[in-house]
Amino acid sequence: MAHPLASSPGSTRIDDIVVPTVYIPYILEQSTTRNALIQSGIAVHDPKMDELAVRGGKLINMPFFQDLSGDDQVLTSGTGATDAALTPGYIGTGHDIAVLFLRGKAWGVEDLAAALAGSDPMAAIADKIVNYWNVREQALLIQILDGVFRDNEFNDSSDLISDISIADGNNAADSNLISATAVIDAATKLGDMADKLTAMAVHSVPYSRLLKQDLIDFIPDSQGKLNIPTYLGKRLFVDDTCPHPAGATSGYKYTSYLFGEGSIAKGEGAPPVPMETDRDSLKGLDYLIHRRHFILHPRGIAFGSTSVAGDSPTNTEAHYASNWNRVYSQKNIRLVKLVTNG
Repeated sequence: MAHPLASSPGSTRIDDIVVPTVYIPYILEQSTTRNALIQSGIAVHDPKMDELAVRGGKLINMPFFQDLSGDDQVLTSGTGATDAALTPGYIGTGHDIAVLFLRGKAWGVEDLAAALAGSDPMAAIADKIVNYWNVREQALLIQILDGVFRDNEFNDSSDLISDISIADGNNAADSNLISATAVIDAATKLGDMADKLTAMAVHSVPYSRLLKQDLIDFIPDSQGKLNIPTYLGKRLFVDDTCPHPAGATSGYKYTSYLFGEGSIAKGEGAPPVPMETDRDSLKGLDYLIHRRHFILHPRGIAFGSTSVAGDSPTNTEAHYASNWNRVYSQKNIRLVKLVTNG
């Protein structure tokens, strides 16, 4: 039986009107410059991560030097063997690990060649692909964060989690809802590094509460074309994929995330065949196929493959606590979770 994407000899191919490889750099560039997570400074596209992503392997090892520690010593003079001698210290090392996500998507459209007979048809497709991957990356990031904070709850005494919610969400008091006090208390989980948290991702329910209280400022972007919502100086992102499980008694518990700049590292790999086209002439279908290898890594939270069944973790596997382990100190993570009833 022929492969479902196999083309028949003599069929009209989309290749006749476009050259996909020409647009691959364009698509990758747009994925970088139009991704809101990168624009905010939350997820930083790191050329070093690009280099790591193309070297092969499922896991990317990233050793690092830890901070210097130990008391200083008072200098003294004397003739004894140890009177003026300093005791040498050492610098410790740690081991961060990122995972390479392998993803792909194919689109099939009837009579695509005729429909895309404009002056720049692939640019239109590229724009749709960019938006698609931006949405999928954000969905994956939410799952990653869920796993990271599950690990924090189980293994680090919830030192990066501020939970003011109650089980009976429908009867929550103001103290259980999002507010300036709640956000400040969550940020100070990082102590004197609280000011490094520069952005928040919230569900639309707590967002609407802040909006009704007139607590959100809107500032124009660099081009003056878009008003960017901010709260307490932090850029706001509204995403209904932020976890919102039902309360044990009633209502819901809404998770908001506070981010520091560069807390998520992003890198783009190089699949052997990033993009290709095909045609099923008997069905009159043209296909556009896009594959990606990429890194989306919370800095300082090492990934393990203890709960990954295939070659690359699924979104569901990305939220397993057993796949994450903090290797940076608490204040260097720059990620905080806030849980409220709205």
